[in-house]
Parts: sequence; structure tokens; C-alpha cells
Amino acid sequence: MTSIIRAIESLSIWVGRAFGWTILILTFSVSYEVFVRYVLNAPTVWAFDMMVQMYGALFLMAGPYALAQDAHVRADVIYRFFPVKVQGGIDFTLYLLFFFPGMLALFWFGAEIAADSWRYKEVSWNSPARIQIYFFKTLIPVAGGLLLLQGFAELARCWIAMRTGKWPARLEDVRETEDLLTEQSSADTNNSSANSH
Repeated sequence: MTSIIRAIESLSIWVGRAFGWTILILTFSVSYEVFVRYVLNAPTVWAFDMMVQMYGALFLMAGPYALAQDAHVRADVIYRFFPVKVQGGIDFTLYLLFFFPGMLALFWFGAEIAADSWRYKEVSWNSPARIQIYFFKTLIPVAGGLLLLQGFAELARCWIAMRTGKWPARLEDVRETEDLLTEQSSADTNNSSANSH
């Protein structure tokens, strides 16, 4: 079961890293638009659409990555004090009751929206360039499918936690600078106290 969890997490991390490059595209397009608009007084017709689609793609495709990294916001004021087996049971129940119905709806209705968009080659009505957006709408069911897949990995993780009382280790990717500095500070404190003895 652990190998299946790792395979799904690896896919989610790979997709998250791939779509992370949209941040670079987004940064360059915003910078270019600001320059040509305010310095050259020659705004583009495409930059706004580029920004909307890149941000939307990043937002959709970062969901499975964030879930695989346990990076979604949680209100765990009381939850963290429970034993791991209880935490696993709570998470398992909440995934079944709330996560999966929502992600199934995202996948199912997203597929319908994408199919309709492809059928009539939908263009953006908010865009002066009237760009095609059916490619972008395809990401809705793709994101839903990847979230469902990662959700199954999370269910398996909860099942292991309920049975063993330990959470399986996650594949680590990037980490917050704040977390790294906290760990370094703790290590420095431990080293200095060990040296003083």
C-alpha cells in the first residue's frame, strides 16, 4: 500500500512542479505589460488573458500538490492533541463525507464544461483578443481527477494511521523558509546546550 501512496504522491509532486513554471510566465507577462503600458504607452491585448489563464492553471493544478505535501490550511487546534489513530479516523471520515463528493463534482461537471467548450470552440467574452479558452477549461476535470487520485492516497494514509498508530512519511519537496529556520535554530540551541555540558 505504501508503494501505491508513494507513486500517487510522486505524480502529484511532478505535476505541481511542472505547473509551478507558470509563476515565471506570469511574472514575465505582468512585468512586460506594466512596462509597455506605463513606459511606452502601448498596452497589449493579450497580457490580461495570459495572466488569467496562467494563474487559473496554477491554482487548479497546485491542489493535488498541496494535498500531497499536507500544505492545505487546517484548523487543528484540538485535532493535534488526539492520538494518531483517532486523527486517522477523523480524516478518513471527513475525506469520505466532504472531500470525495466535492472532487467528484469538480471532475464530473468540469468534464461537461470542458466538453461543451471544445464542442463550440469557446472564446473569452472578457478579452479584447477573443482568445480560445477551451484548452484552459480542460484543466478543470484534469485537476479534479488528480485530486481524486491524491485523495485515494490520503485515504490509504489514514487507514495505515488507524491500524498502526503512525502516519506514513510523506515525500518531501520544497519547504517553507520559516520551517527551515526554526529547525536550524532548534539544532543550534541543542548543540550549544550539549557543548556547555
